[in-house]
Amino acid sequence: MKKTVLCLVAIVVAYAFSNFENDTFSKKALSKKLITPENTEISFKKILKKHTGKVTVIEIWASWCGDCIKAMPKLKEMQANNPNVDYVFISMDKAFDKWQSGIEKHELKGDHYWATDGMKGEFGTSINLDWIPRYIILDKNGKIAIYRAIETDFDKMNDQLKKLE
Repeated sequence: MKKTVLCLVAIVVAYAFSNFENDTFSKKALSKKLITPENTEISFKKILKKHTGKVTVIEIWASWCGDCIKAMPKLKEMQANNPNVDYVFISMDKAFDKWQSGIEKHELKGDHYWATDGMKGEFGTSINLDWIPRYIILDKNGKIAIYRAIETDFDKMNDQLKKLE
């Protein structure tokens, strides 16, 4: 009986931590270098600093990702309904030209960056990336309001954006 109770407690604790929402990025994530459209490096920390003072939505995506493309109409609707929000797109594409073509093809409005090592690379690992599209919402102070949202969470994201305005 004691082992069963301990096992149940361990499961509950593990589940609670698996759903824990971070409110800040790790030092490892902040130090990661991404590529700009001009093909220069910039740290994730500097990207975030550019958006201090503004509510910001970060979308991690890729041009080859079917779920990302399927979610784009909802994303564009969210942008239209929240014009004072900054949008940052971080691509997990495998090649610079594919990333650039994806931005153009899908007419994505916002700041764009490329994580050159893909979803399982250093940047993806540093933000616990397990699915794309992935959305992160930051308040005006850069604090994380939503750490993990996916393409089925637009109602949740829109509600959060209204609260942060």
